[in-house]
Amino acid sequence: MADTPRQLPLELPHEEALGRDDYLVGSANQAAFELLERWPDWPSPVVILAGPVGAGKTHLVKAWHEDAGAAVISAADLTSDAVTGLVACGAVAVEDAHNGVDETALFHLLNAARQADIRVLITSRTWPNAWNLKLPDLMSRLRAATPVEIAEPDDDLLRLVLVKLFADRQLAVDPGVVDYLVVRMERSLGVACRVVEEIDRAALAGRVKITKPLAGRVLEDVQNGAD
Repeated sequence: MADTPRQLPLELPHEEALGRDDYLVGSANQAAFELLERWPDWPSPVVILAGPVGAGKTHLVKAWHEDAGAAVISAADLTSDAVTGLVACGAVAVEDAHNGVDETALFHLLNAARQADIRVLITSRTWPNAWNLKLPDLMSRLRAATPVEIAEPDDDLLRLVLVKLFADRQLAVDPGVVDYLVVRMERSLGVACRVVEEIDRAALAGRVKITKPLAGRVLEDVQNGAD
């Protein structure tokens, strides 16, 4: 008998829940969440939020955007010409500063924000001393900023994240599968996103339920860097 043909997985869109009420809080990210909750009562006008890829920085920015009406711009897109419009929004988030930023534009933004008494949130995977900045005045401004870090998740937070990621894809998964993944996978939200995506694809392609053996095979492939 011929093998059962595998189904070609279609890239169907799914909506990731990124609202404030959807943000999962644990010991790894509690300080960051609580600081943004205190807006605009921050210890300093500028906050630098650092954390690894997939740690939830973008989710926090989106939640803060909803609460504060903040303008959001990628550091790579920041220009001096954009500063006036950004500050007019009353709060500004500059994302992914580790990818590089126009130092003059960022310096002008921080000066304009201070004059207007508004808050600026800067996200990055690294701290400013790793950005290869040349402007001493900009470095001085950033040293005065409040640093807050998101660490890799503990088991409890990772478990909650996996459940949420499966739910975002409308996948009903046995809790035992989630527990199986938690005790075996790297403590990384980025890896969690990739694992859930690949499990979804594998289950659809094979037209099978999501089980521990399937999850184990996918996890091994992901952690070994397989396509």
